[in-house]
Amino acid sequence: MKKNTKLATGLLALTALIVVIVLFMFDPATTPAYPGCPLHTLTGLDCPTCGGLRAAHLLLHGEIRAAFLMNPFLFFALPVIGLFCLRPALAKPRWIPWAALGILLAYFFWRNFA
Repeated sequence: MKKNTKLATGLLALTALIVVIVLFMFDPATTPAYPGCPLHTLTGLDCPTCGGLRAAHLLLHGEIRAAFLMNPFLFFALPVIGLFCLRPALAKPRWIPWAALGILLAYFFWRNFA
């Protein structure tokens, strides 16, 4: 592994750790520093990730049921994202982005119109 790649990986890991610590310490439901969802602000509709920060905060505090109820999509997306980060070759097939888009759209319509 090249030196620049190791440095970039280390910085990314450090950034992720800082984000997790901040998310653990400060509740997105009560802290105004977290950004709001632009789609929800403009349309009143929930995007597939709406509630994701609050769900992640609850999950970090061990409140699994409340986190799942806040955003069930997070429970399916996190392991897949983690797998693609650990094994980037798995994300190479051309159908992966289309499948992801289809899943996101299906969840969006189910969440807002079902």
